Amino acid sequence: MANKARIIFHVDMNSFYASVEMAYNPKLKGKPLAVAGNPEERKGIIVTSSYEARARGVKTTMPLWEAKKLCPELIVVRPNFERYRETSRKIFQLLAEITPIIEPVSIDEGYMDVTDHPVHPLQLAKKIQKQLLNELDIPCSIGIGPNKFLAKTASDMKKPLGITVLRIRDLPTKLWPLPIDKMYGVGEKTAEKLKKMNIRTIGDLAKADVYAVSQMLGINGERLINRANGLDPRPVDPDSVNDFKSIGNSQTLPHDTTDMTEMIQILSQLADRVEERLKRRELKGKTVQLMIRYSNRKTITRSRKLDQFIDDKETIMAVIKDLLTEHWSQEPVRLLGVTVQDLLEKQYVVEQLDLFTYQEVEKKVAIRETVEQLKEKFGEDPFVQLEDKEEDDELNEQKLLRTSFQKDFLDDYRLNDTKK
Repeated sequence: MANKARIIFHVDMNSFYASVEMAYNPKLKGKPLAVAGNPEERKGIIVTSSYEARARGVKTTMPLWEAKKLCPELIVVRPNFERYRETSRKIFQLLAEITPIIEPVSIDEGYMDVTDHPVHPLQLAKKIQKQLLNELDIPCSIGIGPNKFLAKTASDMKKPLGITVLRIRDLPTKLWPLPIDKMYGVGEKTAEKLKKMNIRTIGDLAKADVYAVSQMLGINGERLINRANGLDPRPVDPDSVNDFKSIGNSQTLPHDTTDMTEMIQILSQLADRVEERLKRRELKGKTVQLMIRYSNRKTITRSRKLDQFIDDKETIMAVIKDLLTEHWSQEPVRLLGVTVQDLLEKQYVVEQLDLFTYQEVEKKVAIRETVEQLKEKFGEDPFVQLEDKEEDDELNEQKLLRTSFQKDFLDDYRLNDTKK
């Protein structure tokens, strides 16, 4: 007997942050709305916008001044991440009542395997869409397909409040005519490489020579050709949220800088956050990576593999400082990032301490335990001086652009799921 064809949903919230704000304040509905940061500094960029604002040309990552120029009546609200987190929790709780086979991929989207659900897929999609709208006031689009790639592609085809089915037999008419850079999984650089091979549509890629494309793109070449032909064997995996390949944070600076002291300060804050998340997940890593994006948008990543697994800021920063000194070109820097890779759960890490290192490790552990005790007694950071408060407030504003928010949501989802 042949395997039963899978039925996969990709559920994607429409303009999620803006939709949450409109649900919280219904007076904002139907108006051009943007969620954005501090208007006075460069980090005042559009995080998301309502469809009314998008119709006026307002786009994600657009500077706020430019958005205001395009749409003078634009209503701007600052992000409320805790509100978005809480709404997301409710969304996934609702979806979990439909099927336990759910794979969240970010705070506002996820896959569902409804192959064995008794209700017809179209009726089920309508029910989910209506329930999210009625109970949470959140619109979504749902893509339906025999695999994750086609379901994801389908959900992007009609927004807002779309329900789209994309089957293998639909590929020649619905998918293949699309430009190659519209294909999910094909970024700007990959699209440029494919265009040099005269691959301009998804259909061109579907019919392309596997060997030639793989020569250009490596193992990803064959994978993309398979997906262009509607093939994607990946299961909807509820446990994938447990897989941590890396933990990192990056931050766009409020202004381009060549000030080493300023860069070290920001990298130190990023390393703090990475350490916190490593410890929270009880993970250690062996590779430390620095990311630098220059004012001309050129981005480099440089990493160093260590002899032992680590999870402490002190070691992370020692490597980061070395990498920065060695690889920074002295050009103005726009963005910095810190990542720890090659992760392993602490319970599987065996530290090999020799005669010359065990005393140092003992000292570090003792110091960290003392700091944690002081934090519990006196607050988050007992060493911050009162005169630093204004500076700290500014740094808190910068958290808007940190890339860890989506990752933190997945971390929380994982922890909550394991407690059930």
